[in-house]
Amino acid sequence: MNILFLTIVELKDIKEHTVYCDLLRCFRDNGHEIYTISPYERKTGKKTEYRHDKRVHMLSVSTGNITKCGLVEKGISTIFIEYIFMRGVKKYFKSVKFDLVIYSTPPITFYKTIRYVKKRDGAKSYLLLKDIFPQNAVDIGMITTVGVKGLIYKFFRAKEKKLYAISDHIGCMSQANAEYVIRHNPEVNPEIVEVCPNSIEVIDKSIEEGNRINIRKKYNIPLDKTIFVYGGNLGKPQGIGFLIKCLYKQRSNRKVFFLIVGDGTEYSKLEQFVIEHPQENMKLMRKLPKEDFDEVVAACDVGMIFLDNRFTIPNFPSRLLSYMQAGIPVLACTDVSTDIGKIVVEGGFGWWCRSDNVEGFQRTVNCILEEGKEKFNDMKNKEWEFLSEQYSCDLSYKIIMKGLRG
Repeated sequence: MNILFLTIVELKDIKEHTVYCDLLRCFRDNGHEIYTISPYERKTGKKTEYRHDKRVHMLSVSTGNITKCGLVEKGISTIFIEYIFMRGVKKYFKSVKFDLVIYSTPPITFYKTIRYVKKRDGAKSYLLLKDIFPQNAVDIGMITTVGVKGLIYKFFRAKEKKLYAISDHIGCMSQANAEYVIRHNPEVNPEIVEVCPNSIEVIDKSIEEGNRINIRKKYNIPLDKTIFVYGGNLGKPQGIGFLIKCLYKQRSNRKVFFLIVGDGTEYSKLEQFVIEHPQENMKLMRKLPKEDFDEVVAACDVGMIFLDNRFTIPNFPSRLLSYMQAGIPVLACTDVSTDIGKIVVEGGFGWWCRSDNVEGFQRTVNCILEEGKEKFNDMKNKEWEFLSEQYSCDLSYKIIMKGLRG
């Protein structure tokens, strides 16, 4: 089969170990021809480029800025991206007959591109729902449902409904995610909505004690403390204000060390906090190359996930998978809408607390410190089993293909 994949995540090399590249390799290794379209945002300075290697055809098109930019710029670029992608299909893939088009959110503005490919080729369509927009922006106060910003909401809500309508199947990250889509979109046939979680090639990235010590020394991370690490985007969805309150509350705790590694629109807030309230048990680092980041995470003890407590939509951060590969248990500090906390607790490899309760965070940290190494090792075994069974890209491949054949 010829498969077209659309995403706003920059795809550099199919060999990369990322959520999308792992899944695409799975399709390729099962004999399919893969065609991708992804952006080169204006800030990269890169021009449109086409690459081809071993049944993988990768088109990177020049677009406006979509990530880590202002709301107006992001909105304009998001509106125009479907025209840019459709132009790419017409110019570079005009002689290719696609059997399946897979696309991820964000953005929700791929409708016209998908409609064009479906009409031209009779292709099936599969939505990987990674983001529920515009409601997520409403939840954290970026836009509203009334007034001038309400017009923005209505515009993108209409786009969202069109995207759902043109999708033959909608793959959601978790059960709570699927239930939300069905409950808030009664026009969508519940039979096309299913759980197709974030998934990866299952690789053990845990490290031996000797390497752990060397890596901690390399990055000036204490050897005699329990290291809590947060890695990833530092933006509004993560509720950075709550994270700062938690860090400040823990400033006198000599048993722990907090390592924050990432980048995003709210990074400056954390940077300012570090300057104004320096504390010995935390360190803030800019985003690292993925290989180095994986190494650092594996040298820590507990991986943290943060989500703004105002969310009414059930987010499910893919960062969870990095922690699972590294073999470290997970502390999820989230809103009550997502089921990621329920999953890590019931899976036996983590803890959960609400992301509006600093005292609850403190109690949870103390609880973690009381757990012995034997408990952590037990959690690691359960985590690896859960990762292998629930979040393998082979599983996602089978789910998508089952829907296609159905």
